[in-house]
Amino acid sequence: MTVFILITLAAAIVCLVAFSWLQSRRIERLYPPIGEFVDVGGYRLHVVHVPAEGTADLPAIVFLHGASGNLRDQVSAFRDGLEGRAELLFVDRPGHGWSERGGPQNAFPDGQARAVADLMDRKGISKALIVGHSFGGIIAANLALERPHKVSGLLFLATVSHPWPGGIDWHYHVATAPVVGRLATWLLAMPAGLLRIERAARCVFSPNRYPPDYLARSATALVLRPWTFRHNAHDVANLYDHIVSVSPRYAEIDKPTIIVTGDSDFVVSPEIHSSALSGAIAGSELVRIRGVGHKPDYVATDLCIAAMEKLGGLETDLAAMARRLEQLLASDTEMSNPPPASRRRSSAADQIPVMPSDPI
Repeated sequence: MTVFILITLAAAIVCLVAFSWLQSRRIERLYPPIGEFVDVGGYRLHVVHVPAEGTADLPAIVFLHGASGNLRDQVSAFRDGLEGRAELLFVDRPGHGWSERGGPQNAFPDGQARAVADLMDRKGISKALIVGHSFGGIIAANLALERPHKVSGLLFLATVSHPWPGGIDWHYHVATAPVVGRLATWLLAMPAGLLRIERAARCVFSPNRYPPDYLARSATALVLRPWTFRHNAHDVANLYDHIVSVSPRYAEIDKPTIIVTGDSDFVVSPEIHSSALSGAIAGSELVRIRGVGHKPDYVATDLCIAAMEKLGGLETDLAAMARRLEQLLASDTEMSNPPPASRRRSSAADQIPVMPSDPI
């Protein structure tokens, strides 16, 4: 009986590993690289670089995606509205999308910020407006602290920035464990993620409408590859302690800054993060939009572009734009993506092993 159990267990492990490998190859065929690879000192980052045209009216802009994401998320949101107006650089952060991870320093936001600065140097971008969504916001803040000469302005979108109660979800701890974590990412991340990925994406958009083609446009499934899932887990697992140490330094940031957040963000608390960040950075502008969740880059795209324009020196009334968007959202009676029933932390069985599912 013992031998039979061991054989069955071994066969199950082999099948799950083979399933994860085959699905990873399938996902990579569906979502191949769409940009170029740039060596930044012994490893390569995947980027989409869109040169400016002669009629450009904005400074260079660098886009940093959030946890569990890749550059396609921001390309889909912003490229069409900005192409030709500025030099654009969309980045797969180290270990995400098609970028290589690099050294152990890239498991921390300051290491990734330095990698982005090195990338800018290699692309000949002396200074840029840095746009960071969610986890990308802490990278943007670190870039302003680590390499301030590379930053002309900062746009934070539904950013994470300050310590929060409750810590991180259990699956990040499991995925980063030395031995168990590697095994878990190969055995569980892919099958569990495929089952829950759409639910996770709907949670990220809630309470706003979920675009039915979002997963295809954003290639979010790339995070389910075991190695990428583990890199993402390390990023999130290291986030809290890093924020504890770096958040007291936000007052050092002296770049023009705009912070855009929704008041119905069920992933990153606007009170704990965006409001506190606005108070920490002197002269920053906080734009809070009623009825918007964690994806202002998609739900309030025009307002986000207007914020970039304002940081680029154009006169724009962002508060008035926010009020008009609120009226438009309020008049939309079709609630196709209702918010979670409660903001309370869910049980372990309900947590989603793809994207943050609880407020942080």
